[in-house]
Amino acid sequence: MSTYVSPWVSDDLELYRSTIREFIHQEFVPAQERWRAEHGPDREAWRKAGELGMLLPDLPEDIGGGGGDFRYQAVVLEELARAGVPFGVMVQSGVAHYLRAYGTPEQQAAWIPKLASGELVAAIAMTEPDAGSDLQALKTTAIRQGDHYVINGSKTFITNGRNAGLVCLAVRTNPAVPGPGGISLLMVETDGAAGYRVGRPLDKVGLHGQDTCELFFDNVRVPVSNLLGGAEGRGFFQMMEQLPYERLSIAVQAIAMAEQAVALASRHVKERKAFGKPLVELQHVRFKLAECATNVRVGRVFVDHAIELLLDGRLDAVDAAMAKYWLTECQFQVIDECVQLFGGYGYVLDYPIARMWVDCRMNRIGGGTTEIMKEVIGWAV
Repeated sequence: MSTYVSPWVSDDLELYRSTIREFIHQEFVPAQERWRAEHGPDREAWRKAGELGMLLPDLPEDIGGGGGDFRYQAVVLEELARAGVPFGVMVQSGVAHYLRAYGTPEQQAAWIPKLASGELVAAIAMTEPDAGSDLQALKTTAIRQGDHYVINGSKTFITNGRNAGLVCLAVRTNPAVPGPGGISLLMVETDGAAGYRVGRPLDKVGLHGQDTCELFFDNVRVPVSNLLGGAEGRGFFQMMEQLPYERLSIAVQAIAMAEQAVALASRHVKERKAFGKPLVELQHVRFKLAECATNVRVGRVFVDHAIELLLDGRLDAVDAAMAKYWLTECQFQVIDECVQLFGGYGYVLDYPIARMWVDCRMNRIGGGTTEIMKEVIGWAV
């Protein structure tokens, strides 16, 4: 099979990739059993990632980032996906990008360097028990009292929630204004915050090694200076502007994991024998591999195009929705076929292919469900 090389890859990126890959396999892969038992990574893992330069590689150096562009972030996402390591770098970077786009110089200086070093772990808290894809329905409030906001409400399905020292929180600052106009984003420093509580780790179907929790706010006081964007009522539009970055990041992870699944399945069917010969000698098996390999090649070209659009500043909400929808659906279909090729071994969580299968299911939900992506695309067609 011919070797495809993404057009955005360079020699410098490949050196960076080899460093990231070695680190992940030395530091993170051996810790996976413990992370799954503890429902997420420890703080030391974040600090080590920061020391390596694995966090915020696509933010400018003058505000505390690594000085690269999205290609460096894509390398990190790909290598984590291929190693089967769920680690919330996408959320960490997402919060930093909110700060870069809407934060004051003081906010950027206070938080971005700490996010890059791993001293501070970040979470984005949008989803509520009664408000998921419909963010306009969120009910968590932040009412201004003097020079503070007083926050009341709860959030759920929050990645990095247990370790988060900084939460980018979607709130309703003006309950009298319905819809998007009353929504703002507040940066909440959780260390020592009275009334802030982290709920139990959620017992998910997959992603067992990733920290996902509920967050509760009971009269939590946050300085008015922590408002993002300089004025109330801009939060919904800020979230809409940043979603393409998140959705492309999910798509990048999706295709990298699908490629790895095909590689694992190809090796398995060449080694595993049935009826006295390797599985790969069965025509049906070869045809299934052909289908999967073709789908991931199409997906790779698709995501590479989307990456180039982002690098050129031309990735819009529709292109990002297309990438997120198609690639996560492709990912699940390909991995499901690869599980079938593994037979009984594909259903045992000791095998990477089984963990891929349960882990990837979330990608069709998180960051906007497939159905929401189709709505975004359908209204634009």
